[in-house]
Amino acid sequence: MSLPVPTLDDRRFQDIVDEAKRMIPTLCPEWTNHNVSDPGVALIELFAWMTEMTIYRLNQVPDAFYTHMLNLIGFEPFPATAARTDLTFWLVGAVDHPVIIPEQTRVATTGDIGQSHVFATLSDLVIKQPNLIASLTSSAPESYVDVWDQLRVDHGAVTCFPRSPLTPGDCFYLGFEDGLAGQALQLTVRANVEGIGVIPERPPLLWEVWQGEGWISTTVYRDTTGGLNRDGSIVMLVPNAHEPVTLGSTRAYWVRARLLPTEPGQPSYNASPQIRTVLAACVGGTVEAEHSEIAPRRILGTSSGRPDQYFDVEMTPVLARTSEEYVFTADADGNETRWVEVDDFVSSTPDDRHITWDSTTGRISFGPLIRYPDGTSRQHGATPPEAVRVGVAGYRFGGGAAGNVGPGSLSALRSTLPYVSRVENLAAAIGGVDAETISNAKQRGPQTLRAGSRAVTAADYERLAPFADAAIARVRCLPPAVDGRPVQLLLVPAVKVSPLETKLDDFALPEGMVDRVSTYLDSRRVLGTTVEIGTPYYQGISVAALLAARPGRPATLVRERALAVLYRFINPVIGGAEGKGWGFDDDINVATLYQLLEGVEGVERVDELLLFEYDVRNGHRIGVGREQVKLERNSLFMSAAHKVVVR
Repeated sequence: MSLPVPTLDDRRFQDIVDEAKRMIPTLCPEWTNHNVSDPGVALIELFAWMTEMTIYRLNQVPDAFYTHMLNLIGFEPFPATAARTDLTFWLVGAVDHPVIIPEQTRVATTGDIGQSHVFATLSDLVIKQPNLIASLTSSAPESYVDVWDQLRVDHGAVTCFPRSPLTPGDCFYLGFEDGLAGQALQLTVRANVEGIGVIPERPPLLWEVWQGEGWISTTVYRDTTGGLNRDGSIVMLVPNAHEPVTLGSTRAYWVRARLLPTEPGQPSYNASPQIRTVLAACVGGTVEAEHSEIAPRRILGTSSGRPDQYFDVEMTPVLARTSEEYVFTADADGNETRWVEVDDFVSSTPDDRHITWDSTTGRISFGPLIRYPDGTSRQHGATPPEAVRVGVAGYRFGGGAAGNVGPGSLSALRSTLPYVSRVENLAAAIGGVDAETISNAKQRGPQTLRAGSRAVTAADYERLAPFADAAIARVRCLPPAVDGRPVQLLLVPAVKVSPLETKLDDFALPEGMVDRVSTYLDSRRVLGTTVEIGTPYYQGISVAALLAARPGRPATLVRERALAVLYRFINPVIGGAEGKGWGFDDDINVATLYQLLEGVEGVERVDELLLFEYDVRNGHRIGVGREQVKLERNSLFMSAAHKVVVR
């Protein structure tokens, strides 16, 4: 089997001859004889034959040479990016002294066929015991009642939510001396059985912490109290942001339980929960980890003292460097000099210790000596002296889509840690992207050259924004409706959760994405243009459908298939007719959904179908059923609580 032959230019002999003849009336109107007997036409055919031979040889150029030519004009393929997730380390119990999980602790997947995937923590995690110092209750904003004396002395019980009847928004606060960011907090509660009436697994409670600008929710890992309704313990994972604030007259790091409105089918408390005592302990902690391996410090070679030197690292692709990952030179006495990584040598002077480091190939390059038209030569970037050793202080390599592992996949510690019993990732790893393929680079290269790197039109912003962060799935740019208003840039992050399990919180922009996009576009936007970066308004759509199943088809199976199709079709990332995400300008109507559901295996017919708008934040339908719903200008449809009945 022969290798495929790339075709950079598909013109043939006759195509070139015809193109040249069409230009004669414009360039040489006095030339009127275009027959093959004319000497001029003979010359055209001769040069067409020579050009066809040149095109044929050009078409034999391999992909590597093609991409190398793109590199010469400043175009580089995208490197791989590493997936990230939060790892939760659980202790054997409440340890009375700080437990440190060091940076670069490695955890691998288990149960894989073939090579396992290794993640490394990105910072130190210190798990230490908390000191509970205050407690409040609140029935209105800025209205607090100090109940600390009642709570710490077991002579009575604290009524968590003081108003009667119970009112959503009432809060019970616990104040700590130090921040609990990243900690797994365990609250051991002794309570009176007063708040009966709720479903123990679904109490209308939300645990939150203050993160400096507002209250954010924690993740409740386990609750054996039935919603503060009996003796037991609550284990919650505190986010990596916990700041002090003054409530009443006490400044502390606060954790609060807030009473929520009930959802349909969810009962509320008959009376407020009452707590006698609370003991706090930290039984674990959470830290961010990255899919990467670590290459140690090593010497790459010896400098020749000449310009334009390069050295290659062994392991690729190389991930984005941190402040502790750099290139150095060392002389015979062991004195080291650190070099600074730059994108290119355009602005580098002969005294600048600059290098470039290609993430895809791993090549480290020093500055070249360039001759200019006036005969002078200029050194762009310093050259390391002869005989000095060139090395790297370590680097991380790996990444790719293979690192997007599911929840619970990371549980194998590569080294033993004292007092640590186990580790797990409660959420799936996201953000892993493979290095750009040569075929994609060949398509993107010419487009980049034609369009440039300036953000002028809305299409420019939509084209450039994904370059800033590989975790961006879709971009929508809205020009200002009124002069003087900012350009709106709406980002949709890549969501790896199953469509049936997708929630509004899954579309929150990951930490740092806004900063990366803002920094990338700042040097490319037109001077005076203000860009506002955010997310679309996710407009919930709830479909109510009555289906008839084919004879012999189980109704339950048909219903599950219909729900899977609906949740996938009305999806911001993978929805729509083409499976590339619901269109920003596409309304939704029942006619489209009739066709969609009638194509589901086992469906005989669709008897009834209505569309409801759905408040995805508060969890309820809005208004009456309709046959068409308009999509707002800055919005995207997402599925919410579809109801399918099969008979």
